[in-house]
Amino acid sequence: MAKTKKEKASADGPEAAVADGNEKSYEELIAHVNPIAQPLASRKLSKKLYKCVKKASKVKNIRRGVKEVQKFINKGEKGIVVMAGDTLPIDVYCHLPVMCEDRSLPYAYIPSKGDLGSSAGSKRPTCVILIKPHEDYQDAYDECVSEVSGLPKPL
Repeated sequence: MAKTKKEKASADGPEAAVADGNEKSYEELIAHVNPIAQPLASRKLSKKLYKCVKKASKVKNIRRGVKEVQKFINKGEKGIVVMAGDTLPIDVYCHLPVMCEDRSLPYAYIPSKGDLGSSAGSKRPTCVILIKPHEDYQDAYDECVSEVSGLPKPL
């Protein structure tokens, strides 16, 4: 009854899972997003956000989860808020876009909470992450801020 180790390729993150064929395509993921998931990041922007989250988690510069993100938004912390579009029920985090707009924080939705959690280095899915600025990944952060700020906001 010994435990067997999982393949290393599946533990490398979303990129390795795509190569194995286990990962759903972007079109399949956006078919399951909530009706409030606006502005939804494009495939290219989603990849940039995943990479920025991965870099930020290496230097421990992210806030993860609804309660923690909400607490630090209220305290006035700056950064990019990345939310997963496939979170149910919507009531869990439907107040966060309003909080972000009140404090002029850029925010965007991405299709999958599983991919968001794995890019943050966690085995559990995560529905909200706040990426804080840091000099180690400042160029990737600035690029993400400019693209997320350029997305059209919902009415």
